Amino acid sequence: MKIHYIQHVPFETPQAIKKWADDRGHDLTGTHLFNQEAFPSLDQFDWLFVLGGPMGVHDEEEYQWLKPEKEFIKKAIDANKVVVGICLGAQLIADVLGAVVHKHHMKEIGWFPVSLTPLGWDSPIFSKLPATFEAFHWHGDTFRIPKGALHIASSECCPNQAFIYGDRVIGLQFHIETMPEGVKALMEKCAHEFKEESEYIQEPDKVLEQIDKCAKLNETLFLLLDSIKEAVKE
Repeated sequence: MKIHYIQHVPFETPQAIKKWADDRGHDLTGTHLFNQEAFPSLDQFDWLFVLGGPMGVHDEEEYQWLKPEKEFIKKAIDANKVVVGICLGAQLIADVLGAVVHKHHMKEIGWFPVSLTPLGWDSPIFSKLPATFEAFHWHGDTFRIPKGALHIASSECCPNQAFIYGDRVIGLQFHIETMPEGVKALMEKCAHEFKEESEYIQEPDKVLEQIDKCAKLNETLFLLLDSIKEAVKE
């Protein structure tokens, strides 16, 4: 299987997605938008991952690759590819599907539980995950659930944490692909966000104290990706 990812900034990499692909023997390629790289043709991949980033979906003037990226995501969805968005990636998918993406009333940064909704419990893909599981969060924006999509997961801070559109398009507001070096990179590059007011922004020391949770995050990622692969098998 051929997997492609879109990376927006140097410090938000595929991380455990790469480990899953390597362990399963899948080919992995990427488009690094911060290097102005071109998108591949649709016949060059089966799955598409859209990674995170500190920019917002509406920042098209500052990041001129955003509009072409949205067009590319739309083409991938229309071509019946598996498309998985994480954080900014989920917001981009929601935007492409016509949903509103906006500033949340408070930021969510750190380790917080995510719970499946009843629709998540019934999902052939998400029902294999625990009903509640730990996730890593770093976001200030949120999305509404796109029309025709199912609301899959929520957290105490942010009700819309995941959706699935059809059986091949998934948006995850939270991070389960993060590895320890990814947490540390975010903390270094986006350290200013810890100073903002929110009861859902953990102290940097508390975030680092829990960094061993990445191993469990990645187990959840592997379970989810294996479930997607099984569900879309043709």
